[in-house]
Amino acid sequence: MQIYTAALVGTGRIGFSLGFDKKREQPASHTMALLGNKRIKLIAAADTNEENLTEWGHYVKGAKTFSSSAEMYNAITTPDILTIAVNEDSHMQECLAAIAAKPRLIILEKPVALNSAQALEIAQAAEKAGIPVMVNHERRFAEDYKKAKEYIKEIGKLQTIRGELYSGLRIYGKEYEKDGSYSLLHDGTHLVDIISWLLDEKLSKPLVTGIYKDEKDEVRNFSAHFKTESCAEVTISMSGRSRFFSFGLDILGTEGRICLGNGYAKFYKRKESKLYSGFYSLSKDKSIRIPKKTGYFSNMIQNAVDFLDETKPLQSPLSTAIEDLKVLEEIKSFLQI
Repeated sequence: MQIYTAALVGTGRIGFSLGFDKKREQPASHTMALLGNKRIKLIAAADTNEENLTEWGHYVKGAKTFSSSAEMYNAITTPDILTIAVNEDSHMQECLAAIAAKPRLIILEKPVALNSAQALEIAQAAEKAGIPVMVNHERRFAEDYKKAKEYIKEIGKLQTIRGELYSGLRIYGKEYEKDGSYSLLHDGTHLVDIISWLLDEKLSKPLVTGIYKDEKDEVRNFSAHFKTESCAEVTISMSGRSRFFSFGLDILGTEGRICLGNGYAKFYKRKESKLYSGFYSLSKDKSIRIPKKTGYFSNMIQNAVDFLDETKPLQSPLSTAIEDLKVLEEIKSFLQI
């Protein structure tokens, strides 16, 4: 079978070092996922951080290293896959450079860019060059979320969907727009994307409530309320003043419920109650089996291989990721008031 070559721009956390986190499901970085696929040969990497690049070069034997992506593109034959795993403020610059290098596929870390204007510039350049771009919204590839997407039809008509993200990072502050170091962009993109993907529907214009700002005028809490054709109440809540990290979804239907997030996945169905005569209650559906490893990163890379094989479409295309950014900007318009 054909072996596809790959190169990486960015050898930091998501590009490389998270692959050594013993608590995370592995592979947890682009490097480890690329190395773990037998159909891919990782041939080079570029990074302006000399220390990160040196460590990467010691680990990936036989691959070449470069101090910039421009140097790499000038020195090697363009690989089949170019992966962009740099900070958000460099996404547009590096993705445009990757498009100009003309690989067969670009894998771009989420979010696409700092804003939808930059994202559309990427999309226009990619379309003009005929270069497909896949965005790493990793939950689309995880087995637990894929099972949830299948199971939604089993829980009747949708009543409510609630997505929550709690962390200690600021939700939004105008001064952080220059580098994207705020949670609405960095983490909120996952919430918006996974709900849109599970439903195969676009979210309506939001109504944002519960806005809380700290003494620095940074937003630390909000709830955004939407509706879709299939669900009249969709709520996304985020907090940036928690002393823990939590990401989760609660999907309630008329005949069942799905609760899933980081480290858990529970599926419930309506059954005759063991507590009350003449009533029905929700009971855990024991027929659902979720693999211990969700394969969120390895499945993403496999989708890239399948796409190049022309056997499957991209599961996380650039177009849907741009729509996610537009939703985040609609929320942000309330937070800026």
